[in-house]
Amino acid sequence: MAKETGLGWTTFSVDDAGGTLRAIINDVTSLQFSTPRGVQDVTGLNKSAMERLLLLADFSVTPAFVFNDAASVSAHAVWSTVPSTSVARTTTIVVSGDTLTNEVLYTDYQLNRANSGELTGTAPGVLADGTVPTWT
Repeated sequence: MAKETGLGWTTFSVDDAGGTLRAIINDVTSLQFSTPRGVQDVTGLNKSAMERLLLLADFSVTPAFVFNDAASVSAHAVWSTVPSTSVARTTTIVVSGDTLTNEVLYTDYQLNRANSGELTGTAPGVLADGTVPTWT
């Protein structure tokens, strides 16, 4: 495995409210995701440095996108139902042949009309089902 850029992603797909996986990579302009672990401080009085235990794993994602309501395979079609539905959505990220798939609860559908006229949005999501995020 060699060092690589973040260019040329192959997959960013999210289920719509009906459970159909939609490839919306064309509308997503940037993406922040993380797979943190909780940490418990177990440092005793007899220690001179921190002692910790790893706890539960988590996943969060915040894709940024360009508003596009032209097709059923658009970011708007996928996330515009977030305020009116309560469903977990399969979210699949593939980078350089490495896949990360999670069941995600998207918590908001945020749109922003900038003073320059551009209409963009974000849709923050968090892990839904307790499955440890694992790259394959």
